[in-house]
Amino acid sequence: MNTARDLAIVALDLAQDQRVEQGELSLALAAAEVFDLLDAGALTLAEDRITPNAQAPTGDRLLDEAATALVRREPYESVEDWLWRRGRGLSAAYVADLEQAGTRPRGPRFSLRAAPAAPVDAAARQRAEERWTSHEPLLTALGAAAGVGLDEKDDLEDTDGTEDGSEALTDDTAATVLAALGNAVMELEAVRQRRAIEDAAFDNVWRGF
Repeated sequence: MNTARDLAIVALDLAQDQRVEQGELSLALAAAEVFDLLDAGALTLAEDRITPNAQAPTGDRLLDEAATALVRREPYESVEDWLWRRGRGLSAAYVADLEQAGTRPRGPRFSLRAAPAAPVDAAARQRAEERWTSHEPLLTALGAAAGVGLDEKDDLEDTDGTEDGSEALTDDTAATVLAALGNAVMELEAVRQRRAIEDAAFDNVWRGF
């Protein structure tokens, strides 16, 4: 299961009526890679520290790149530090990878490329869509962090009565990664707000001359 790739398809192709910010998506993709590398046995978590295991190919170029990028010396790296380091420009990397594989996303509101976009490969899109529309808890939680919501209120109800499925993720490891992702997303928004205030103040100073 490639959660990072499925998240990219959901954000860039399936959520046609929503605008996805590159920063939030990049952080969520980095978190998704943590889950994929956990599944592949490429890392473990000791509290909030990422401990790499012996590297083995995953069969996915970007995941192999992520595994190679893991810090391999103590005290290792926290999940949140990984999200910021690995997440830099990661949404663009996934767009480019989808294009190279012939599964280019067609979403018009995430304009990393000016050329006309081709549809996502049918099999890849179907897999991502099945996980998304079935409200698979992990993909739903990551999508929510990236700013991708489900379309209708009725669709948000899942079998255990939660609204976005994230409450079903009670595993300590999942909770650690998602908490770090939530903190990073909030910090990113705080940085944006500070910059907006600073820019407004700068404009006001120049208007005084």
